Amino acid sequence: MLKEFKNFIMTGNVIDLAVAVILAGAVGLMVNGFVADIMMPIVGHFAGGMDFADLKIILTEASVAGDGTVTIPENAIRYGSWINTLINLVTVGLVLFIIVKAYNKTKKPKVEAPASPKGPSQEELLAEIRDLLKK
Repeated sequence: MLKEFKNFIMTGNVIDLAVAVILAGAVGLMVNGFVADIMMPIVGHFAGGMDFADLKIILTEASVAGDGTVTIPENAIRYGSWINTLINLVTVGLVLFIIVKAYNKTKKPKVEAPASPKGPSQEELLAEIRDLLKK
């Protein structure tokens, strides 16, 4: 059983999957950093200097006690955070598209085998038989 497990773990598919998961985590962190630190300040600049993460619709205001502690937290729809998530999704899609496109360019194009010459059509064969019968 231990030998079977070792053979399973050492197959190429499992190793490839492990590498892909680790690499996806690293790429995810990189893309999130790119969106949060580079893209969102640019988008916020063109949107009048606002941060989308702060956009929300408050349903219930927070209740604060006299000593400054929050007794009832604020209840709000945070649609700005959702906008950030959409921008993140589009950016991830763009990055993956560029990576896959670059990868596909590095692959050698498949050389198609030359097509075998086509034989005569059914009509041509029947015409040939007819001509042979006439002779």
